[in-house]
Amino acid sequence: MSQAMADLFKRITCGVYVVGVAAGDRHNAFTAAWVMPVSFDPLLLALSINPRHSSYELLKRGGSFSVNVLSREQMDLAGHFGKPADADKLASVKWRKGRRGTPLLTEALAWFECDLIEDHPAGDHVLVLGRVIDGSLLKPDAEPLTYRETGDMDGAAAIFPDRFS
Repeated sequence: MSQAMADLFKRITCGVYVVGVAAGDRHNAFTAAWVMPVSFDPLLLALSINPRHSSYELLKRGGSFSVNVLSREQMDLAGHFGKPADADKLASVKWRKGRRGTPLLTEALAWFECDLIEDHPAGDHVLVLGRVIDGSLLKPDAEPLTYRETGDMDGAAAIFPDRFS
């Protein structure tokens, strides 16, 4: 729809993350850019997810999620986890289960594991709040990948409206 609107919104800086979810023996992970810290005490992260996304149901049933921070050298992982969930995207990637069973990428720059606190409708997405229960900085010298650096990998330009409402 609007590349101009997409270009405007890419000026709001945000990183690129792989969010992991698990419920029972089912696991999945997906690329996300709308993640942010929202509180120091308690430590809280917010995640925006489309409620029609296949991982949303796993997140709700499992009650937890992980946030894996990607480095600038991991553009291929951003693309890999941005694909539809028609195959096991975790099968070809090194990962381990976190305390709540959520996927933690062993090659990520850093990771956080969060317990789901609550969620709120937010337009065509849901804003999920998670309490950080664990985390690790794996590559302290690596630079995080930013959403702007991904170009239109996610096809967002086709989703943005042409004008403000």
